[in-house]
Amino acid sequence: MNDESIIELFRNRDEQAIEELKLKYGRLCFHIAGNILSQREDIEECINSVYYDIWNRIPPDEPNDLRIYLCRIVKNKAIDKLKYNSAIKRNSQFSVSLDELAECIPDTRQEDISAQKLAKLISLFLRTQDERHRKIFIRRYWYGDNLSKIAEFFDMNEKTVATYLFRTRKKLKDYLRKEGYYYE
Repeated sequence: MNDESIIELFRNRDEQAIEELKLKYGRLCFHIAGNILSQREDIEECINSVYYDIWNRIPPDEPNDLRIYLCRIVKNKAIDKLKYNSAIKRNSQFSVSLDELAECIPDTRQEDISAQKLAKLISLFLRTQDERHRKIFIRRYWYGDNLSKIAEFFDMNEKTVATYLFRTRKKLKDYLRKEGYYYE
C-alpha cells in the first residue's frame, strides 16, 4: 500500500492504517529506535507510542512524506525515552554521536536561530557532499548507527569511517560559519 493510501486511512480514522504502517515501516522504526535504545521492551514501548502519536496527529497533520515524518517521530520518541532512562547516567552510543554533532551545530534553544532554517542549511550542505560521505553522515547522525555497523555496511575500516565523519563535521561547521552561524 502506498503512503497516500495509508494517510487516507488515518484521515478516515480506519484502524487498518496502523496495521498498514506497521507492515510497511515497522522494521525501519525498530531499526531507528534500536540504535538509540538498548532494551527490547523500551524499543517496543517507543514504537507503540509512535503509532498512538501518529493516530492522534493525522489529521490535522498532513505529512508530505510519510516515511520522513514517521522516522522523525520515532527518533524523537526514542531520544525522549533514552533521556528518561538515563537521567542519572549517560553511556549510550547515541549520546556519543549527538555529542560529536554538537561540536559543529549551534543549539537553537540558546541562540536566535530558527531550527527549520538550520535544518535546511544542513540539508543543502549534505547535497554538496559526495554520495558516500553524505550516506555515512546520515547513517551516523540520523539513523544512529555505530562506527562498526557503518564500516561493515560500506565495506570500510572503522578508522576511515571516523575520519570521513570528522572531515564532514569540519566542513559542515565551516559551511555554517559562512552562512552566519558562528558556534564554538
